Amino acid sequence: MRVYVVILLSLLFVCQLFTQDLTGLKKRIAVVDFEDRSGWGHNIGTGLADMLVTQLVKSGKFRVVERQELAKVLEEQGLGMSGAVTPQSAAKVGQLLGVELMVMGSVSEFGEKKSGIGGGIGKIGIGAGLSKRQARAVVDIRLVNTSTGEIVTAESAEGEEGSTKLDNVSVESIDFGNPTYWDETLLGKASRKAIDKCVGYITKAMEKIPWEGKIIKVNDDGTVYMKPGSAGGVTAGMEFVVYSKGEEIIDPDTGLALGSEEKMIGKIKVAQDLAEGKACKAIITSGMGLKTGDVVRVK
Repeated sequence: MRVYVVILLSLLFVCQLFTQDLTGLKKRIAVVDFEDRSGWGHNIGTGLADMLVTQLVKSGKFRVVERQELAKVLEEQGLGMSGAVTPQSAAKVGQLLGVELMVMGSVSEFGEKKSGIGGGIGKIGIGAGLSKRQARAVVDIRLVNTSTGEIVTAESAEGEEGSTKLDNVSVESIDFGNPTYWDETLLGKASRKAIDKCVGYITKAMEKIPWEGKIIKVNDDGTVYMKPGSAGGVTAGMEFVVYSKGEEIIDPDTGLALGSEEKMIGKIKVAQDLAEGKACKAIITSGMGLKTGDVVRVK
């Protein structure tokens, strides 16, 4: 009889996991500075990466790691904000930051083409009597799943804007921190279109990556502290499953990490929000052996 009761309770818990509203959970993401392969210079890779961070935050769908926090971890790992980062090192940094997705990329085209002048995309120039101007920005992004180091999406986001008017933009006047002015320029509008496409690619890719939290501390009274809290959409009453990660699996041919074995070790129910939503307190409803660093998932 006791066995049947245990099975029934387990089935009820599984049903609760599938029926509870978890649509508010926000996955974490970090954006590495884009490489400038357009030959433009003037920190264009950093500027467009900052634009992407701003748009991701405005979307309200993600928790975006602050640039200073990312820079600190990259420095600790002996990496720069752009060029030295590989998908594998990005995955490692992402795990340290607790993010599900790392965004890498490059600016492959950036500039204007003017009618009456041959050639391709060039740097900004102010030319009188030009009848047509075409601005173009192209960002090639790669989205890395931090659990596996796998590139889950690689896309090219193009933005173009044409005009017959001069907006008198010079290299010195480009100010990514002043969107009121920058967004009204021809290059600003082209950049915005490219960045908006990047947000769309990221949103679609994130749908395929499971949400994760992490156990911060296990208490003697049968409770745990986990992250995130309400800042990540976690609210009191939500129930999660806890997994312990085993040894990392390495591909012997490539040396790349393929993930690690996992074992379900318990279940928890959120009781209280903490640290301005950065963490929360939960009650252990089943299982034993939970420890700091264990992974929290929806199912």
